[in-house]
Amino acid sequence: MSDTTETPEARRQTDGQVADAVTGNWVDRLAPAWTRPYLRLSRADRPVGTWLLYLPCLWGVTLAAASTGFRWFDLWIVLGCGIGAFLMRGAGCTWNDISDRNIDGEVARTRSRPIPSGQVTLAQAVFWMVVQALAAFLILITFNMNAILMGVGSLALVAVYPFAKRFTWWPQIFLGLAFNWGAMLAWVAHTGSLTLAPVLLYLAGIAWTVFYDTIYAHQDKEDDALIGVKSTARLFAEDTPLRLRQFLLGSAALMVLAALLALLRPVGGAAAFMGLAGALGFALHMAWQLSQLDTGDNDRCLSLFRSNRDAGLIPVLCFGLAILA
Repeated sequence: MSDTTETPEARRQTDGQVADAVTGNWVDRLAPAWTRPYLRLSRADRPVGTWLLYLPCLWGVTLAAASTGFRWFDLWIVLGCGIGAFLMRGAGCTWNDISDRNIDGEVARTRSRPIPSGQVTLAQAVFWMVVQALAAFLILITFNMNAILMGVGSLALVAVYPFAKRFTWWPQIFLGLAFNWGAMLAWVAHTGSLTLAPVLLYLAGIAWTVFYDTIYAHQDKEDDALIGVKSTARLFAEDTPLRLRQFLLGSAALMVLAALLALLRPVGGAAAFMGLAGALGFALHMAWQLSQLDTGDNDRCLSLFRSNRDAGLIPVLCFGLAILA
């Protein structure tokens, strides 16, 4: 009698699940079968990326509201940015998979993605990307004109990112430029104009992105070396803890400056204290991640990467409390 028992990994491949998807995610359990390849293209089975795109938006709107006063429209900014983050992260990931369709098949972690595994065609992926981008644009046009222009302007960053790893050792910088744009956009959606505080918040987010995405990229460093793809994980190599500590400190310092500029003079000490508490808690969470980091343990790297949702929520909570101060 032959043994027909499937291993968990073989079953995942048969079912079309992506290798690094969250176990038991809603896409694989609940979504209609015909939608799953498209939702997997959008990384809906890996929600942390949506959080990492959304959180800088929440930083921007909560810090702006704490600085200049809460408005009821801020609730729509929070909701609209959340829906927009889901849609634009989906469109961006679809574009990334379209651009990397010949690379993903050569990397163990990514060869199960919908395009290299044959779940969707290139034409279907392009169509799905356009649908998501247009839906996000419908949300964007509910904001003021300056915010709309900023949102449209961010498309250039989204378009360039997938190609960055082909020409620079710092693709994580390009990811940070795209992923943290919402810190400025949400501020402008609230205030109508851009000041230094949200720019510093944006820069803090970029440094944070280099921090967490370097941890993430350590999962692929061996395959990346074989196919010639660049990353900060490969660049930093054994110096990764030292380099990440530098980006941790830079991110925290920039967030401190952003909070002080936004809150100290226009609002006062209590609000500024909450802003500083947000930056400190943010830094402490990243320091904890560094204390747990083992760049040779892929499961640990993935777990720590995902924990950055909680790191990013700390400033959101503290900036929100500053509104009440």
